[in-house]
Amino acid sequence: MESESLIRELRKEILLARQRIYNIGQATPMELIDLGGTEPKIYVKREDLSPIHAYKWRGAYNRMAQLTAKELTRGVVTASAGNHAQGVALAAAKLGTHATIFMPLSTPRMKQIAVKKHGGEQVDIRLCGDTYDAASTAAHAHASKYGCTYIHAYDDLAVMAGQGTLADEVAMSGKGPFDVAFLQVGGGGMAAATATWLKLQYPEIRIIGVEGVNQASMAAAIQAGHPVELDSVDVFCDGTAVRKVGQLTHQVCAEMVDEWMTVTNDEVAAAIQFLWENLRCIPEPSGAMGVAAILKLRSELQGQRVLSVLCGANMDFEQLASVARRSAVGAVRRRFLRIQIKEQSGAMFGLLNALPDTVNIVEFQYGKTDSTEACPVIGFEVGPSEYHLLTEALQAGGYEFDEVTSQTDVAFHLIHYESKLLHFPFFITLEFHERPGALAEFLQAVSPHASLCYFNYVYSGERVGRALLGFEFDSLAQNKNFEAVLQSARHAYRTYERVSDQVMHRILS
Repeated sequence: MESESLIRELRKEILLARQRIYNIGQATPMELIDLGGTEPKIYVKREDLSPIHAYKWRGAYNRMAQLTAKELTRGVVTASAGNHAQGVALAAAKLGTHATIFMPLSTPRMKQIAVKKHGGEQVDIRLCGDTYDAASTAAHAHASKYGCTYIHAYDDLAVMAGQGTLADEVAMSGKGPFDVAFLQVGGGGMAAATATWLKLQYPEIRIIGVEGVNQASMAAAIQAGHPVELDSVDVFCDGTAVRKVGQLTHQVCAEMVDEWMTVTNDEVAAAIQFLWENLRCIPEPSGAMGVAAILKLRSELQGQRVLSVLCGANMDFEQLASVARRSAVGAVRRRFLRIQIKEQSGAMFGLLNALPDTVNIVEFQYGKTDSTEACPVIGFEVGPSEYHLLTEALQAGGYEFDEVTSQTDVAFHLIHYESKLLHFPFFITLEFHERPGALAEFLQAVSPHASLCYFNYVYSGERVGRALLGFEFDSLAQNKNFEAVLQSARHAYRTYERVSDQVMHRILS
């Protein structure tokens, strides 16, 4: 279908979706964050207040409400790691059909419980594989075998149209027009439909598509001229972690989205804190991506009326700890310094006494590694002006220091140890699927070739786990062969990265 015809058809379907959507849900509110003065006025569409605390129910219900009686009798099937699954479950319960939902083994238990809550006896959850792709393959096979209707999460005109009703509510709210809208992009369904409807209502509006730094599958598709599959995607913002966008969504986004930009996980975490402080809501990471982009371009948006969609709030509670740590870094409020002092009585007190009263210490990492010198790592909660005063005070006190905020060992809270105890050490950061037995599988694969000498892991509530691991060997030859061993064990983890030479130097010093 030509792009012009597709866009015209999508707009027609959004109008038709109105009569179906409001059978089970109501319009969600628009809220204003007014920062005063010439700051941008930020309008937030609160999809977290919808029946499943995310917008995905709109597309799932609109698609399923159009099934024939025969199709409803056969049931539906889908693959999802979260919000789309809840939307299909809700629609199945309302329409009296049965839904088989395939989810990755790493899907947080909270999201599995939510699916059962919305679907009850109408839903059967099948945990399959470590990735969405594996679950999707199994779901399509199930659909072919049993004649069920597959409900796509985004690349379906009826699904897109249902999601587009949120943009219709934006227009009907009477709070426009808007100068610019920041729309987060995963598979592209919400962004495509919302941009299409907003452009119809506000012809002068600028649409900016927002993706995660390591999730930019739509930008890659736009550049290539067709959907392409990324080798891997970061899953901190799991609601937008899509390796390959849809054919339909790509076609519409290519026409309707004016610009593309990316945001980091730390910037997203800072946006979550911003939304908590201003609206007292806690979105899931993907839900805050639009606001993260606004904050990133804040100085360029002075005096403008900007729109963002808070698209969901289904986050595992355990992930809050990771968000809290990242938010201060993303907002450039938390800085870590490695400061050199003498290893002698009173030296630590002297350092703390030399610090300005305005600084707040939030983290401390220290271990004795030398008989004469010490290098504690201290985390400070400071704004730009306070940080300037801090560095001035350290320089005036004769202290040498380095900022290490983004260094691997600091991020993993590594407490240094006596390196003489290690033989031919090899340190890596490992990312693995967060499911029972995953780490055991990895260790089983590598244990015949190395001895574990360091292990640092904290559960974060994400679909993946991350650990800092150290191995030691009987010989240099075994050390050098370990990269090959890791490659042979690829089935047991997602990715790994060898700790840099600079960090290894500090670990072993």
